[in-house]
Amino acid sequence: MTNLATCTIGFIGAGRMATALAKGIVAAGVVEPERIIACDVSASAAESFSQTTGGRIAGDAAAVCEAADVLVLAVKPQHMEAVLDTLAGRIRDDQLVVTIAAGIPMARYLQRLGEGVRLVRVMPNTPCLVGASASAFTVGGSAGEQDARLVQRMLESVGAAGRVPEDLMDAVTGLSGSGPAYVYVFIEALSDAGVRVGLPRDIATRLAAQTVFGAAKMVLETGQHPAALKDAVASPGGTTIAGLEALERSGLRTAAYEAVRAATQRSIELGRGERH
Repeated sequence: MTNLATCTIGFIGAGRMATALAKGIVAAGVVEPERIIACDVSASAAESFSQTTGGRIAGDAAAVCEAADVLVLAVKPQHMEAVLDTLAGRIRDDQLVVTIAAGIPMARYLQRLGEGVRLVRVMPNTPCLVGASASAFTVGGSAGEQDARLVQRMLESVGAAGRVPEDLMDAVTGLSGSGPAYVYVFIEALSDAGVRVGLPRDIATRLAAQTVFGAAKMVLETGQHPAALKDAVASPGGTTIAGLEALERSGLRTAAYEAVRAATQRSIELGRGERH
């Protein structure tokens, strides 16, 4: 399995993340829509997946497994056991299994599906829908370097991707996996603040979103530390340093620490099977 373009990619679970990843892969021209197949217990989710991606819908997980060269497990962690029950004994030697479920360690998959399974654990995030995902992955079972390159190619078609040890995957989940939601809250807050000081809502939201986008692009493209870029904006006695002082007073940094820590801890709990 060296050519991703000739692979059939099957998704068990057709929710938001599966849809975003599949649409991104198709939009990037990595595979044709007819090489995407999915199933979901929710008929409406399956229909939405098909309409959004152009992919085919199968009746159940067994049918997706039979058709797929790359099998993506995209159900919620609490539903994974039932999926593994269905897949046990069905995984072929030439098949690559990719899981995007938060928290579940590779050892659990290998225990249920067999130690010889070619397995890659991935944590993408939803901006893959617009080609701007931040993903990390780790390789286990019988998966080799060729499998790692294939998954990296798939993920890089929808953004940035890097390989990490498995013991860092919960931290990845807490930072980049959940991170878009934190940024959306920040954009919303900036927009609300803009409205508070007199800007129309549409202008405030566009300015807030473009500002976050531009600042992120500066970090990525200049390679400078965020602190250096911040200092370059903050003139002595100026408006920016006054705003930064207010952010520090209000505990923005601490709030970010706590958000990432809480999401990381929840990923660990999900891996233990703790539902609440």
